[in-house]
Amino acid sequence: MHLTRYLFRRILMLVPVFLVLSSVIFLMIEAIPGDPAQIMLGQHASPEALEKLRHKLGLDEPVYIRYGKFVGRLVRGDLGDSIMSGRPVAEELKEKLAATIELSVFAMLIATAVGILAGFISAWKQYSLFDYVSMVGALVGVSMPIYWLGFMLIILFSLHLGWLPTSGRLDATMSLVSTTGFYLIDTLLSGNWNAFVNVVRHLVMPAICLATVPMAIIARMTRSSMLEALNQDYVRTAKAKGVGANKILFVHAFKNAAIPIITVLGLQFGYLMGGAILTETVFSWPGVGRWVLEGILARDFPVIAGGTMAVAGLFVLVNLCVDILYAFVDPRIRY
Repeated sequence: MHLTRYLFRRILMLVPVFLVLSSVIFLMIEAIPGDPAQIMLGQHASPEALEKLRHKLGLDEPVYIRYGKFVGRLVRGDLGDSIMSGRPVAEELKEKLAATIELSVFAMLIATAVGILAGFISAWKQYSLFDYVSMVGALVGVSMPIYWLGFMLIILFSLHLGWLPTSGRLDATMSLVSTTGFYLIDTLLSGNWNAFVNVVRHLVMPAICLATVPMAIIARMTRSSMLEALNQDYVRTAKAKGVGANKILFVHAFKNAAIPIITVLGLQFGYLMGGAILTETVFSWPGVGRWVLEGILARDFPVIAGGTMAVAGLFVLVNLCVDILYAFVDPRIRY
């Protein structure tokens, strides 16, 4: 199948995917117990006031009507207003999403660089001391609770050593004009190097915490994929022909081992976006995860729906990019 048709078909498949996603998210939100009107007005609110607020929020309408309005607003790009703050959800989402994406990308860069390098060297030096140490480290990384690691990092690097800040994206004493919402980019655009260093210092600990599990998984996958590729006949043939070790490793073996690694990278990036709640809570990071958690506690349904749809949508788009990468890495893939 021609590449253009393949891409068009993959993009077209996003329509039913988003439709199913919106339905599942709406039904899950409906299943959350609690009354937003009661939470907003308190336990001592009169029945008349509660009824009036429920009518204002549309909570007294049948489920199918609320679902129709929910899908209609999504199609128009209208996520409604937050019940708690009264601000448009899209406006709040823009701020929170930028913080989460910046953290996730920074964490993914760490996980990818360290994970692939460790897995690559482990496969190259199989059964060496580095191989044993890195694989034990990967096993520990997969098994380690994120919240516990976050607290340990804060105790060591913030409280004892005083090297890194404990929370937030930027020191309160520093000012920054937010243009894109991505502080690293904004500091570079404004040429504010002191703020840039400050933003990086705030990013280091939550990014390491968030990157630990993906880093371990990528390292293990890279090692196993490389070992499988190195044991193939074409590698033995290349060795018999006197091809250099570097060419065998980087051209022949790594290229063929890349597809499962790309798959893991895509999945892990999606999980980073959706699984940042604990990390954002531990480090008081003002991202989508923490925002949605606060929305759940307050039964703020528009916030829950907007945040969840945004994260789920990004997960779908990342996997679309992975599928497109498949087609470039291996031209035989056109499904």
